[in-house]
Amino acid sequence: MRYVAGRAGQALLSIAGVSVIVFVTLRLSGDPSRLLVPDNATAEDVARVRHELGLDEPIWVQFGRYLAGLVQGDLGYSYVQHRPAFDLIMERLPFTIDLAIAALLLSLVVGIPTGMISALYRNRLPERLLMPMVLVGQSMPAFWTGILLILLLSVRFQLLPSTGVEGVQSLIMPAITLASLSMATMARITRSSFLEQLDQDYVRTARAKGVGTGRLLGRHLLRNASIPIVTLAGLELASLLGGAVITETIFAWPGIGQLTVQSIEARDFPVVQAIVLFVAIVYIVVNLLIDLLYGLIDPRASLVTSEAGA
Repeated sequence: MRYVAGRAGQALLSIAGVSVIVFVTLRLSGDPSRLLVPDNATAEDVARVRHELGLDEPIWVQFGRYLAGLVQGDLGYSYVQHRPAFDLIMERLPFTIDLAIAALLLSLVVGIPTGMISALYRNRLPERLLMPMVLVGQSMPAFWTGILLILLLSVRFQLLPSTGVEGVQSLIMPAITLASLSMATMARITRSSFLEQLDQDYVRTARAKGVGTGRLLGRHLLRNASIPIVTLAGLELASLLGGAVITETIFAWPGIGQLTVQSIEARDFPVVQAIVLFVAIVYIVVNLLIDLLYGLIDPRASLVTSEAGA
C-alpha cells in the first residue's frame, strides 16, 4: 500500500512536470492569434484576438488560469474549433482505441509465437527463417510500410479502402502498419527472454528428468519469461493509445494522432496541451498497472519493490 501511494505521488509530480513543459514550450513556438485572423487583418485585429484569448497577459497569469481550469477538470477551449478540448479528444478516442487494440492483438498473436519458436529452435531452420522476417519488420519505417500496403492492396488489387473509416476492412492496413514494428520488437524481446530462461539450471534439471517441451513451456518458461513481455506490451499499448501520428496521417484515420497534427499546425494550444496531458496520464497509469502486475506474475518482484519502497 505504501509502495502504491509512493508511485501515485510520483505520478502526480510527473503530470505536473509535463503540464509545465508543454505549456511553456507551446508559448515559445509563436503567436497563434496571427493564424486565426484573415490574411488582410490589421495589427489592431490581431491585438484584439490576442486579447480575447488572453495571450497578451504575462505567461505566469496564463499558466495560473490553466492550472485553475485543470483543477476543475477543464482542459481548455479550442481556438480553432470553438469546442472544449476534452470533447474533441473523446470524439476521436474510440477510433484510436480500435486501432490500438487491433495493432496490439496483432503484435501479440504474431510476435510472441515467433519469438518462442526462434528461441526453442535456436540455430535451426525455424529461427533462420523467422529472424530475417523480424529484422525486415523492425527496419521498415511505418510510412514506407503503409505506402506499400496502399499501392499493393488498394491500388493494384483494389481489395481494401486506402483511407478513411469504411467498416472493419478499413482497419486492416492501418493495424498492420502500426503493428509491424511492435511485432518485430515483441518477437525479439520474447526470444531474448526465453533464451535466458532456457540457460537456467531448472530447465536443464527438468529436461534431465524427461520433462517434455510442451510441459516445460506451460509450467515454467511462460511464467518466468513473461515479465519483459508484459512490460513491453504495456508500453506498446500506452504508445498506441497516445495516437499513432504517422499511421493515422497516412490512412486519414480520424484518431488522436490526426487531431494532434491538425492542432499543432493550427497552434491550437489548448487542444495540444490536453492531448499531451492525456497521453502522459495514459503512460503513467499503464506503467503503474504493469508494476502492480509484476507481483501477480512473480511474487519475488513484489517483495523487492516493497523493500525498495520501505
